[in-house]
Order: sequence, then C-alpha cells, then structure tokens
Amino acid sequence: MSSTTVDILLLAFGSFGILIGLTFLGEVLRARQTPGTQNPVLETFMTRVQSWWGMVAFVGAALLLGKGGVMVLFAFCSFAALREILTMTAKAQADHIALALGFFVVLPLQYVFVGMGWHGMYTVFIPVYAFLLLPIVSALRGNADRFLVRVAETQWALMIAVFCVSHVPALMNLELGQSSDRSVLLIAFLVMVVQFGDLLEYFFGRRIGRHKIAPGLSPKTRRGVLCGVLSAMCIGALLHWITPFGVLGAAAMAGAASLVGMLGSLVFAAIKRDRGVKDWSHLIPGQGGFLDQLDSVIFAAPIFYHLTRYFYG
Repeated sequence: MSSTTVDILLLAFGSFGILIGLTFLGEVLRARQTPGTQNPVLETFMTRVQSWWGMVAFVGAALLLGKGGVMVLFAFCSFAALREILTMTAKAQADHIALALGFFVVLPLQYVFVGMGWHGMYTVFIPVYAFLLLPIVSALRGNADRFLVRVAETQWALMIAVFCVSHVPALMNLELGQSSDRSVLLIAFLVMVVQFGDLLEYFFGRRIGRHKIAPGLSPKTRRGVLCGVLSAMCIGALLHWITPFGVLGAAAMAGAASLVGMLGSLVFAAIKRDRGVKDWSHLIPGQGGFLDQLDSVIFAAPIFYHLTRYFYG
C-alpha cells in the first residue's frame, strides 16, 4: 500500500470522525429543544452535515481509485451541474444543436484534455473555442430572438459547470516536486478546506453574526465569513502534510480558496433568487442538486489551481 493511499485513508477516517462529532453535537442540540418544535438553523446545519457524509464517501472512493476514478466522478458532476444550470436558462429550438454539442462534445473533450494533461488546451478550450463556435452554430439557425441572452447563458453554464469543475481533477496534472501520485491529495485538501470553511461559516454566522454582507441574497454575515475563512486557514495548516505548501503556505492557500468559494456562493444565490427558486434541482432528496452542494468548490477550483501552479508548480 503506497503512502498516498495511506494518507487518503487517514483523511477519510479523520473526516468521518469529525462528522460523527458534528452529528452527535447536532443530535444533542435537538434533544435540548422543546418537544414538538424545530430550529430551522439547526436543521439546515444537520442537512449540511448529512450531505458531507455522502461527499466524503464518494470523493474518498474516487481518490482511492486514482486518476480514472477522479475523472469519472467529476465528469459526472459536470454533466449533472450543466443540466441543472441549463434548465433555468433561456433557450430556443435554434439552440438545440449548440446544446447537444455542449453536452456531448465540449464536455467530454474538456475532460479528455485534462486526462491527457494538456494544460495549453483545457485552460482555453471553453473560454476561447467553445465561446466562438457555439454562437456560430446557433446563429446559423437564423433565430435572433433574445440571441445574446441565450448565447451568454449557455456560455456561462459551460464555464461554471464544465470549465471550473474540470480544474478539480486538473490538480493531478501539476508537477509539484513530489512523487507523481501525491498531487491527488490536493483535491482532498481543496474540498476539505472549502467545505469545512462553509460549514463553520454557517455555524458562526448564525451564532455571532450581525451584519449581512449581501442582505438581499444571502444570510452570510461579516463575522461568519471571517470566522469561516480563519477556520479554513487553521484546517489548511493542519493538513499541510499532504501538500507542498508548508504550514503558512497551506493556511494562505486554504484562506484564499475558502474566501473565493464563499463569494462564489453569493453569485449562485443571486442566480437562484433571479430565477425564483430555492434549489438548483431535487437530485439529492432534501438537499437540492449538485450545484447546491459544490457551489463554493466550483468557484474556488480554478483560482486554487492557478495559484498552486504559479507559486508551487
């Protein structure tokens, strides 16, 4: 058994231990409530903890399977996320070919390029080539009704659901001066610091938060975000041993990823508010869709990837 496999198992067991503690805490708080009543904040917290159980299990299994498992998992996430976004966008019959190309050509090719480690292509394929090609395909159908809106929403969906998500498995392509299989641990690092930062931001924001940072969009508060980012930095420092960053570098990278992720979740909240929906989909019973679970990671992934490549690659 390689050292990387041992580290993945240690992270999985450690995450399960933390989740057991959080679940126990939530059940204790539930037991202290007046019989027949529910605390919405506590119930939302418990829902997030429950979603983490499944996330840790799926991501842990994919990491143990290696590059192939990670690629399949995040390609599926991209497909599900793209479907969720496009169900809320403006479309016309003239866009059907462009949408089919997005799902069955652009998405697979993006992951093929990531799997080949072709950095020069997977960082420009969607922002440049798909950006130019798909509007041409739609324009050739001759329907100008709300054309700019339709094209922009499709391109935005591809950027978020495919381009950004694909930068999570792309972390395995980075050469960081370690053994070749150690870069897979960066995925675990990114997911853990961002998701735990989100969870603790929610907890502290409801406990000590006062001033909302975007009152019309989200209940996130200044103190909650600050505590969440600081918590992510502490977690990142504790996990420095799986990264090439060092203690201070790991804390800084975790803080940057967590902050970008939290701000990105505001963007997703604005889109949902604009569309008048609470969740992106009902794919995960009681917990929304893939985008509801991974919104912060999606926004943080390309920033984390490029910061890592620039400073440590």
